[in-house]
Amino acid sequence: MKLLVDNNLPPVLGRGLGALFQGRHQVEHIRDRFGTGSLPDATGIAALGKEGGWCVLSGDRRIATKRPSRELFLRANLIGFLPLPAVMALPLHGIAARILTLCPLIETTGQIVDRGCFELGIKGTRLHPIG
Repeated sequence: MKLLVDNNLPPVLGRGLGALFQGRHQVEHIRDRFGTGSLPDATGIAALGKEGGWCVLSGDRRIATKRPSRELFLRANLIGFLPLPAVMALPLHGIAARILTLCPLIETTGQIVDRGCFELGIKGTRLHPIG
């Protein structure tokens, strides 16, 4: 699985997940992949879609709920995993714990669907489709 962690989550989270899953998955923070400059969503989405096989971990729920971002995201055959606001309000170790708890589901979902957006909830062990 290839997982891009976006700017709404700290680079240390992406790098930590990358180190944890090294050799098993490719995990990168958007800044490490595209640099620290301002990258329009459409440009990043198009680049990931062209390469194929990417999932995105994002705190920006507009990707899943607002047009044209959602249409662009789905057309690029990306899979989005979006923590609920309650998860995003947790301290970094709490966010990491929720992601790690749901990691088996994230991996499985990344393998069996070709596109879509899913919520990462504050409790439980289920992913909920968005839209």
